[in-house]
Amino acid sequence: MLLKTNLNLQIDDIKINFDTEALWMLNIALAIIMFGVALGIKIDDFKRLLKNPRILFIGMLSQFILLPSLTFFAILLIKPHPSFALGMMMVAACPGGNVSNFYSKMAGGNAALSVSLTAFATIICIVMTPFNLQFWGSLHEPTNAILKTVELNPYELFKLVLLILGIPLICGMLVNHYHPNMAEKINKVIRPFSIMVFLVLIIIALYDNVHVFKNYIHLVFFLVIFHNVFAYIIGYATAKIFGLNKQDCKTISMETGIQNSGLGLLLIFGFFNGLGGMALLAAFWGVWDVFSGMVLATYWGRKQ
Repeated sequence: MLLKTNLNLQIDDIKINFDTEALWMLNIALAIIMFGVALGIKIDDFKRLLKNPRILFIGMLSQFILLPSLTFFAILLIKPHPSFALGMMMVAACPGGNVSNFYSKMAGGNAALSVSLTAFATIICIVMTPFNLQFWGSLHEPTNAILKTVELNPYELFKLVLLILGIPLICGMLVNHYHPNMAEKINKVIRPFSIMVFLVLIIIALYDNVHVFKNYIHLVFFLVIFHNVFAYIIGYATAKIFGLNKQDCKTISMETGIQNSGLGLLLIFGFFNGLGGMALLAAFWGVWDVFSGMVLATYWGRKQ
């Protein structure tokens, strides 16, 4: 019992080196990436989704209902450390990562659907991310205890998500709507540049925290891989059950399996003071799903 208590304290005391300056850089990188994605989104994309509400419902069901709820039930079965469990809930509550658009195209999926779902998910997540984290986290006593200690403010969480994702999305779409030629030119430069900056930030974070990963990565390694594969399966199976074609199944799988763990990290440092177990899990998720997405997209692309 004493050994277990010491391990809990050790995990929660893990300090990932991520200062205020790095946090602002991550803020800016996420906002720029979202702006770059939005430059390729048209109002017609939303109209197309609204004309086919079934596929929109399936995408949102997979991402914002099934992934968080099934993550919760998986946590009840696996019983991970409370801060790891809350980290899993945080990742599951986040919208799809922006790199999912690139991977969907690479996999031979429906690229237009991917971009449209990313845009819609970004709008929905302004409400659903705080709701899912609070709702599912409060149902599990160990994670609820953490939520009580940090006094999570859903309104402040809402404001941060709106600032980082919502406003860049609206700005990018407005530029595309009124100046489409300019948007196309900017997009050719800004998207690869912003993703490169984001990857550089991850590499720097890894370099600064190499001792943390070396000593503790084994605690979350299989947990993250399981959760990530689980998310891909949820997305693909949901689309398949509803009778979507293979192209759309791949797309919804990517949208569900590639999570915006960068946003998750931002929220963990902003609201949970970089809680060791949460931050470690989300940081490894951010590295792992970039790799797993590339492998899966390459496999599907070659198979096609």
